[in-house]
Order: sequence, then C-alpha cells, then structure tokens
Amino acid sequence: MKTLENYFSALSSFYDFLVYEGVVDRNPVLPFRKRYIRQYKVGRHVDDPPRKLISVEQMKMLIDSILDPRDKAIVTLLAKTGIRRKELINIDLEDINWEEQSIQLKPHPKRSNLTVFFDDECARILLRWLNARKNYPVKPGCTALFVNERGERLNRHGVYDVVTKYAEKVGLHNPKSRRMEDHFTPHCCRHWFTTWLLRNGMPREYVKELRGDKRGEAIDIYHHIDKKELRRTYLACIPKLGMLR
Repeated sequence: MKTLENYFSALSSFYDFLVYEGVVDRNPVLPFRKRYIRQYKVGRHVDDPPRKLISVEQMKMLIDSILDPRDKAIVTLLAKTGIRRKELINIDLEDINWEEQSIQLKPHPKRSNLTVFFDDECARILLRWLNARKNYPVKPGCTALFVNERGERLNRHGVYDVVTKYAEKVGLHNPKSRRMEDHFTPHCCRHWFTTWLLRNGMPREYVKELRGDKRGEAIDIYHHIDKKELRRTYLACIPKLGMLR
C-alpha cells in the first residue's frame, strides 16, 4: 500500500509541475488518488469492516472452554491487559510483580507506557500455569513466561494458533470466511480490552496509557498519570469474567 501511495505522490507532483508550466489545466491525479486510497487502504480507513468485538459473556465462555492451563493463561492475559502478541511472548518470569499485580513489558517501537496491570482472576490463572510450567521440558536458561512443548519461548504463530483454535471451537472464529468480522484473532483481545474499559467508564487518556499508545500531541508529554490511580481505575473498570476453572 505504501508503494501505491508513493506512486500517486510522484504522479501528483509531476502534474502539479505541468499545471504550473501551463501544459495542462488541472491535476487529474488528486480526485483519482482520493477515491482509490479510500477504497483500498486496508486497515486505516473508517469504512473498513470492523474487527470482531465479543461480549463479556462470550469472552467468559471462550476462556471457560480452555482446559489447558497455558492456553487459558495466554487468552486471559491478552484479554485482561490488551497487550500485543510480541509483547506477550517477550514476557519473562522476572517481569511480573505479584505484589502489585503488574507486568513490566519489554520496550516496543509502538508502545510508550511499559507497565500493565492484571486482576485477581488473571492472577489465579497465571499461577495455575506457572505450576503446570514446572512439568514442561523447559530449556536451561529459558526464562520465558510462556513456552512451547519443546520448552522454548513461544512464538507469534503459537499465540495465534492458541487463540484461533479455541475461538473456532466455540463458534467465534471462522477461518474459511474472508470477512474480518468473522475472525477472532489475538488482536481482537486488544480490541475487546479497549472497548470494554471505555464502556465501563475509564477515561480515554487512561485507556491510551494502558494500551501504550504513542503520545500524539505535544501537551501529552506534560500529562503524567499517577500509576496508583491508573491501577485503581483499571481494577474498577476491567470486566470481571467469573471464570469457572
């Protein structure tokens, strides 16, 4: 898509020159560019089909359907923190602060705030996974929170397969459909996290802080959010799922 944009920019500049020299009356690229980019710019236009948003009850159903302690912890942590796949697989055991129920994420080019919180529900599921992790053939020196069956750090594809496998089993993911709204992927957990925090009354700037969104305005640099207040608001607004197991 970026290549097409560059083509349009080059052509538009060329026609601007021709207009300036009086060779042509107008730049024909502008209206065509506007229409073409609007129709085909994937993922960045308001007319794009929305990502799948599931209800709190559906998220509870999804997580309750997962018996494997590792997979349950993966989906729960994605939903309760809104972190990206890359951020999840990079978490090490030492990154978790159990007293504050927070996680210190590794630096990421798309993230500003590196601290995320989790609630009691998530803590119980994480602790259950840590107990099960002891039975995995973890490679010496591997400190990853989530490992695969070979005892190595789980990768992005592994996280994707975990989420889509269980979502498909409960009817939330249709891999054969071409419609984005028929797919439930790891990023849908981030969408769920964001939407339900907002619907439960969390201030937008607090949601942006937890998502780690880059600060977009100069004034944001001087706007500091108290971590204790952020954690308190998070615990008040994050949906309680009442998982059965």
